Amino acid sequence: MVEDLTDSGVAAEELKQLIERIERLEEEKKGIADDIKEVYAEAKGRGFDTKAMRTLVRLRAKPPQEREEEEAILELYKQALGLG
Repeated sequence: MVEDLTDSGVAAEELKQLIERIERLEEEKKGIADDIKEVYAEAKGRGFDTKAMRTLVRLRAKPPQEREEEEAILELYKQALGLG
């Protein structure tokens, strides 16, 4: 493939297009991350605990069975340490 890049403008152009797509997506990702930060800042300003909110977002993204297993293990560990 490297030889194709030096011998052919076609492969080089394809590489350039792929890099440019990645760059555009990275920029979109940054914009979305900034939007998410703004929502958390708004929530914090309204008195919500953003750390708890982040935990809830992570938990909701998991399948129910995985979430239940994680919670059961956490509860077991808390009991072992005398926290529950």
